[in-house]
Amino acid sequence: MDYLKISIGIFVLLAVSRFIPHPPNFTNLIALSFYVPALLGINYLPVLLISFVITDLIIGFHNVTFFTWGSIIIIALISKYFLNSLSIRFIGVFTCAIVFFIISNFGVWAVGGYGYTLDGLIKCYILAIPFFSNTLLSTIFYSALIETLYFLFKKRLKFKINFKK
Repeated sequence: MDYLKISIGIFVLLAVSRFIPHPPNFTNLIALSFYVPALLGINYLPVLLISFVITDLIIGFHNVTFFTWGSIIIIALISKYFLNSLSIRFIGVFTCAIVFFIISNFGVWAVGGYGYTLDGLIKCYILAIPFFSNTLLSTIFYSALIETLYFLFKKRLKFKINFKK
């Protein structure tokens, strides 16, 4: 497999998910951030980040952009600890959804979204819970899709990608 072809594929998958109309926080962001380094290796993390930068240039930056990118990096780096089995990977993507929730909402609070008080921080997290449901649902949906495609390619087409440790 060619690094450039895979990189373009990663960009297209990410862009489609971000550009088509979707419910708030229902994207493949967390699933791709988890599975790209898990399946292909950490050397694809820059491709993932560049894809986010390009799509953010088109969509527009926001106050929490750097917190989002930071969570992508952390998710990519911790994904290697959840590769032993399908059930462990699903625990991993659930954990990564929580990591994203914590980091991104801390970013909302840190840029002054709810005032710089403990009460503001708590309010920020509580008011974000409805958005977390979409984040969690999309992460489960896209993770199941990736796992299914991985299974089909590996078993039926003899695809040679294995989970990296």
